[in-house]
Amino acid sequence: MSDRGVQPQATAELDEAWSRTAPARAAREILVCGVLAPLIAAYARREVVGAHRLDGLPAPVVFVANHSSHVDTPVLLRSLPARWRRRTIVAAAADYFYGSRAVAAAVSLAFATVPVRRALGTGGAGSPAHIGPLIEAGWSLLLFAEGTRSRDGRLGPMLPGAAGMAARHRVPIVPVHLSGTREMMPKGRNWLVGRPRLRRADRPTIAITIGAPIAVGPDDDRLQAMEEVRLFMADCGALTTPDPRLGLPREPAAHNRPQALEASD
Repeated sequence: MSDRGVQPQATAELDEAWSRTAPARAAREILVCGVLAPLIAAYARREVVGAHRLDGLPAPVVFVANHSSHVDTPVLLRSLPARWRRRTIVAAAADYFYGSRAVAAAVSLAFATVPVRRALGTGGAGSPAHIGPLIEAGWSLLLFAEGTRSRDGRLGPMLPGAAGMAARHRVPIVPVHLSGTREMMPKGRNWLVGRPRLRRADRPTIAITIGAPIAVGPDDDRLQAMEEVRLFMADCGALTTPDPRLGLPREPAAHNRPQALEASD
């Protein structure tokens, strides 16, 4: 099913609202933390930087992350503190994940996904009708702002839709950088690379870096807000693509630079 033929109302009708009920949230906690996390941990160790930046931060927020692997979503969700993880929805491409009711139900249960058209990232008018009320109700949103997984690890252009949603609902953007996931499951592969290793020291590292909140006001430039996200990603070591409409790239803000590793498992 191509998202080009999916109208906003039709996309909203694909949403599995039951996935946000209390029983589904409880099942998801078991799946993410009790099943997927130990499975991934057998192949790679996880290290988290910047979790303290969520301490005391009012929910909701728009998490904006780079994307290069299907491992990104479970790894990122597991890295969030419980109060954030249990109230975070994940934007998922309607054409990729919602063409089959079985697949849609599976990803909705496992990750609290909500269907979006990939074209969402190109606009800045705000959020789709079925996502706006969820943000207003206190659900944070995880959005992969490139709109697709990277094949070579390079971060593509940062589409401004995330900034539009953050501005409309007056919530901050929290940038998140992931590294090591592409090596574990690159695009086109359906299982983890390598083999489980008994010794943690022998496992490759997946690093998750959480940046400082970026405020986006109703009158702020959406492209400039996404440039702040790009600068954070670049400072984390990502190869990024500056938006040519913004002129010369700037240096990242000092408060958003990654610090020492704070947590690991």
